[in-house]
Formats: sequence, structure tokens, C-alpha cells
Amino acid sequence: MDRYAVVGHPVAHSKSPDIHARFAELTGQRISYGRLELPLDGFVSGIEAARAGGLSGGNVTVPFKLEAFAWAQHRSARAELAQACNTFWFEADGVHGDNTDGIGLVRDITRNAGVALRGARVLLVGAGGAGAGVLGPLLSEGPAELVLSNRTVARAEEVVRHHTAWAGQHGTKLQASGLMDVEGVFDVVINATATSLQGAEPPLPASALRPGTLVVDMMYGPAAQAFAHWAQAQGATVRDGLGMLVEQAAEAFFIWRGVMPPAAQVLAERRAAMG
Repeated sequence: MDRYAVVGHPVAHSKSPDIHARFAELTGQRISYGRLELPLDGFVSGIEAARAGGLSGGNVTVPFKLEAFAWAQHRSARAELAQACNTFWFEADGVHGDNTDGIGLVRDITRNAGVALRGARVLLVGAGGAGAGVLGPLLSEGPAELVLSNRTVARAEEVVRHHTAWAGQHGTKLQASGLMDVEGVFDVVINATATSLQGAEPPLPASALRPGTLVVDMMYGPAAQAFAHWAQAQGATVRDGLGMLVEQAAEAFFIWRGVMPPAAQVLAERRAAMG
């Protein structure tokens, strides 16, 4: 039985073991999937010890995605664009790394929410690891315009420069902005900041929303409720990050096992379980 784990600090709260256990049950794959919490200064030594102990691969969550990218010897194009890895596995030629966050978000928006990104005006709030990790796949969908807003504009500009050629290949106008400096109304707004956890004010002006704007918070459960209530008050349609979580896990499962699990079914089950 192959062993996988979610690696982070902390990881006790992670729903990934439950999701992957259900994937394995529904697809007939014999795997185990657990949690591996490593000290903040011990990612590489801890993960290499787990590898020696028989770990086959896993997922990486905060705060180790950048370290995982540096550690991986073979990186996918998605990981190279994001400069971060959230998925890894071992082969004879070494450590392989990928980033499934962005494709998970895109699938949740386009398949589960039924909202097209092609030709849309999109606002991505937050240029940290979470925002940079999903920007490439969002651009791949060909939105007409994508604005990356961030508290520190210089950081947003840096991420935009790294993605400028990719945006051009997909016909998207890509630009950076300050949090409260965004102009106009957007079809899709994605919150990739931690403001939900902090209980802070929404990191964008209400004028960015219109009735029917799809607002996605990458957080899920109680952590996403404050931002969701604010967006709903503006007439927006709100979606939390649970769908992204399940969809990115499904892509990772496919990478490891060569079998695509029924993500929509598992997402419906998880939502029902959360009430």
C-alpha cells in the first residue's frame, strides 16, 4: 500500500486525509494518506526522513510551498510559473513537484459554479503564495482582463512581470494595483488573502462588485463567512474555497495514481457533512 501525506505546519485541521480516503474508496485504489507536521525550520530533513520511511508522495500546505519548490528536482510547467509546489512524488530520477492549486480553482469556478472565465474581467486579490499559485491557470482560461491587487503594489508588479508573457499568449490584459485602487466592476473576484482569518475589513472597494459578480474566497467554512456576508450584501454570488480544495486534491490524486476521482461527488458529500 502506497503512503501519502499532507505536509505543513500546522496540519491537524487539514481535510485532505478525509478527501483522499474517499477518493481511494471510490476508485478502488489501495493507499493510505495521513498528516505530517514538520517544524518550521525542518522541512527538508523531515520530508527526506519520511521518504526514507516509505512515503510515496504527498501534498504541501502552508508554509512550505516555496521550500518544496526549491527542494523538487523536477518541476512541472505549472510549478515553474507559480514558483511553488503543493504536490510531490518520488520517482527513480528524484523528487517531482507540481502545483495543482490553480487548476483546482479554475475547475471549481468553471465546472462547479458554471461561470466562464474566457472574456471575463477578473480581480485577484493578494499576490502572496496563494495568489501567485493560481494566477497562471486563471490566465490560461483567457479572461479579457485580470487585475492583481495587493497591499504592497511592488509585490503585485513583480508577480505580474513573471506572468506577462503567459498573459500575452492567452490574449489577457494583465496589470497590478493597490488593494483599494482597483477601478471598474468585475465579473469574478477571488480573495487569496488571509483577511478572512484575521477578521479584517474586505480588501477591496464595494464598487468592484455588481449584482451577480462571482466572489470566491479561498478560505472555507467559518473562516470564509465574514467576507461572504460582506460580498452578499453587495449582491454578489459567493463561493468558498472548499471546491478548490477538493478539485486540487483530485488533480494530485490523478498525478499519483493515473485515475481521476469523482471530485463533484466528494465535494457534494463534504458540503453535506459541513451542513
